[in-house]
Amino acid sequence: MLVVCGSARNDGSCPGEMSKTFRLARIAQEAVAHDGTETDLLDLSELTSAYGRHIHPCKGCLSTAMPLCHWPCSCYPNHAMRQTGDWMAEIYERWVAAHAVVIATPVYWYQSPSPLKLMMDRLVCADGGNPDPTSTQGKHAHMAKSIELDGWDYPQHLAGRVYGVLVHGDVAGIGSTRRVLSDWLDWMGFIDAGEQARLDRYIGYYQPYADSHDTLDADTAVQQEACNVGLAVAHAVRELRAGTLQRVQPKLRRPRPK
Repeated sequence: MLVVCGSARNDGSCPGEMSKTFRLARIAQEAVAHDGTETDLLDLSELTSAYGRHIHPCKGCLSTAMPLCHWPCSCYPNHAMRQTGDWMAEIYERWVAAHAVVIATPVYWYQSPSPLKLMMDRLVCADGGNPDPTSTQGKHAHMAKSIELDGWDYPQHLAGRVYGVLVHGDVAGIGSTRRVLSDWLDWMGFIDAGEQARLDRYIGYYQPYADSHDTLDADTAVQQEACNVGLAVAHAVRELRAGTLQRVQPKLRRPRPK
């Protein structure tokens, strides 16, 4: 199981204090590990604290033609523009290797933090991306357009994995952020692990930031709910692998596959 910490903040960056998101992600991860499931923690806050970490932005190749968007992304490195050291090269492998993903994130101005959004945008190639860059001879737009217009099947390269989301905030935006993440994962063909795997909670609602970690310490219910997110996903993975989990999404031809 891949556990993603979507916060931009950690104890090695400007605030000098561990993020609540990281704590909640670790709570979920430890519960799953104790339950016997192998986990991998992807801490996106390393973008703000680790030397040389980069997730370069999506260039929107698919807006020219879907086959121009390669799976995995081939836009980087671009040495001519000094756009090198792209962390996504490793992150793609970690998503592919996982049977499930749990995303834990805070709300920044009603939306996901920029490290999480950067990763999400670069995963667009997982939903419809071209696995054969030779078919477009790299980035030849006219070839990609011709392929798409001849009939493109928009392959879902990560479909069939299980997911859970854990969103927290202090004033507003937790419900909309949780829905956006769920909608995004649903669209890519991930399997919803159920109600207990989709959590949005306020921690210290309209309370000071300064003692918000104390508030989290005292909120044992939200800590248990974080455990339950991970455990619900782990249970769904076992059921899926045993062939006893009924997929929410039936295998029907999509009239609008884009």
